[in-house]
Amino acid sequence: MFGVTERTLRLIARLGQRLINVGIQPGQARSTALFALAEEVPVAILARMLGIHIQVAVQWQKASAGDWAAYAADVSRRTTKAQGNT
Repeated sequence: MFGVTERTLRLIARLGQRLINVGIQPGQARSTALFALAEEVPVAILARMLGIHIQVAVQWQKASAGDWAAYAADVSRRTTKAQGNT
């Protein structure tokens, strides 16, 4: 990370816990923001802005484009694989 101190990490963790305590799930909010961004921004720009691989940006854009059947199938496969590994 860019000059992030241990104090900053503690503050971030504490903020995350405070959000959870009032009923806000930071991980879900992050995903929602990424979906919204993927709907609006071209894949190449999305990948560069977020520093992610182009294929990841393509997957986010496909998922945000309303192809929920494919998304649900993918989640189902991941869940099945995770359960098989335990």
